Amino acid sequence: MERRHLNPIRILADADAVAQEAAQVIAAEARSAVAACGRFIVAVSGGRTPWRMLRALAGEDLPWKGVHVVQVDERIAPAGDPDRNLTHLRESLLEHAPLPPEHIHAMPVDQADLEAAARSYARTLEEIAGTPPVLDLAQLGLGPDGHTASLVPQDPVLNVTDQDVALTGLYQERRRMTLTYPALNRSRRILWVVTGAEKAAMLVRLRDGDISIPAGRIRREQAFMLADRAAAGALGEV
Repeated sequence: MERRHLNPIRILADADAVAQEAAQVIAAEARSAVAACGRFIVAVSGGRTPWRMLRALAGEDLPWKGVHVVQVDERIAPAGDPDRNLTHLRESLLEHAPLPPEHIHAMPVDQADLEAAARSYARTLEEIAGTPPVLDLAQLGLGPDGHTASLVPQDPVLNVTDQDVALTGLYQERRRMTLTYPALNRSRRILWVVTGAEKAAMLVRLRDGDISIPAGRIRREQAFMLADRAAAGALGEV
């Protein structure tokens, strides 16, 4: 398979600058989508920088009634647990923006039957984003091991091609529910948000199109990356 460099990559001073810029990118996409179609569907990841991004996004003047937020992935943990991405999503965005609460579509990881819960979330995506669901923008991160979403190395979830939502095995002591490659690769736009020196080696591999890491299998067309100087330290000229 031919490798294609990820382009463009914008390098910013630090994680705060990346979060601010990411919020502005999402805001611009939201305004455009709502003006054109009446709706903007964004999938967001967890992590310190995305949470800052969401807090900055909450301060943007947006057509909030047309915005829908779905989760890229979620840990299997009780409601309100600090390990839950939803906990921080609500604290960062919902408590500070006039987003209708029902427009945050939480992964139902507190259900007893997790396989049924994954199927239920896939139906939720179809209800708001069509069949098959097409997200307007998916915001993704990059782990030091090359994972993105909860598409983690050596997990069977990497091979799922017939479901938009699936479950992982144990990863860092918890199972996860995650959007799969088919769901993410259907997105109209991919926004990578990558910060921290521990990501530097994997960022080079992602930039170079290394499909041996999970993140390298995300489609590169219409992808845009924001990275801080620490994460981009090994890139050289981009």
